[in-house]
Amino acid sequence: MGSKGFKNKQALLVIGGVILFTLLLFLPFYFFRKSPELEQKIITNLSSELKEAWYYETLESGWVQCSLCPNNCLLKPGQRGLCKVRENQGGKLYALNYGKLVAIHIDPIEKKPIFHMLPSSTSYSVATAGCNFSCLNCQNWEISQSFPEDVEYQELTPAQVVEEAIKSGSQSIAYTYSEPVIFYEFMYETAKLAHQKGLKNIMVTNGYINQEPLKDLLPYLDAFNVDLKGFSEEFYQKITGGKMAPVLETLKTVSQAGKVLEVTYLIIPGINDSQEEIKAMSQWLFDNLGQNTILHFSRFHPDYKLQNLAPTPEATIKKAREIALAVGLKYVYTGNLYYPAGEITYCDNGSVAIARQGFIVTENNLVNGRCQDGTIIPGVWE
Repeated sequence: MGSKGFKNKQALLVIGGVILFTLLLFLPFYFFRKSPELEQKIITNLSSELKEAWYYETLESGWVQCSLCPNNCLLKPGQRGLCKVRENQGGKLYALNYGKLVAIHIDPIEKKPIFHMLPSSTSYSVATAGCNFSCLNCQNWEISQSFPEDVEYQELTPAQVVEEAIKSGSQSIAYTYSEPVIFYEFMYETAKLAHQKGLKNIMVTNGYINQEPLKDLLPYLDAFNVDLKGFSEEFYQKITGGKMAPVLETLKTVSQAGKVLEVTYLIIPGINDSQEEIKAMSQWLFDNLGQNTILHFSRFHPDYKLQNLAPTPEATIKKAREIALAVGLKYVYTGNLYYPAGEITYCDNGSVAIARQGFIVTENNLVNGRCQDGTIIPGVWE
């Protein structure tokens, strides 16, 4: 009995020790979680590692309103904007994608497409996850429609991007692939540094940005390619989830600032391909931006949520170019199809200024942006 009692005591001591260890291990976490002061410290520590977003207003009860783009998201604590990357944490708005690059490539500048700046050069091209549109036909939906934590990324600072761009021999940095509006802070800081180092900056964008942040950004950007998705509010609401009017305002503001502005219009069969719509769009560009507006008609390929549609007939693309030229636009190009005439920049006398095949310049007869017949081609050529 004595030996058995001794063993029972040992067992009780072991059980008691396990209980005490468990209490010591988990009790602090219980009180820690129940303390509002400590919870606030957690939020503060997390937030200190993030980039506070620009262009937002603090409201009552911890709510904020983002004013970067026309979505103007009203966000309660813990909520993200439609872009998936800007989040209200403790009454402050943070850019969760700052410096988290999901795509880094060295591209021919013609791929952007940018045809009227530094032909044959390369552009160091970067993107983060997220977008402020939800286009049904998005070709980069794997990154544009994803949360930043759901995509593999490489974290770089603006200074590192500029350094890598210079090392690559690129003459420009392009903010592209997803939607650079939603990584505004990173783009702005990188572009500012890039200018100091003699690099050009290109924004490939849907143009869905409010006027104040756009005007603040303009001093550091040299060229824009703006996707004009369609030419009706109905199209924008149905296909992109956004509105057309702010995009048209972006086009006017960029044009008035004297930047290289190239417009891309992706023609989707049965949706934005009517000759009436294409003529109305071309006429608007001519009336509001001028005859030197650079316009690219791009061929649609089935992707994302519009895989049920066929590719755009090549004849539709060629006809669209004819319509735009007839309206009076001088520089109208075609993309995503083989059509050499649609890739040539012409002088006023019909001679070739620049000929291209795909992303390759095959002939460049410009001297300081001027043709042999004296025609000055708008753009940045050196």
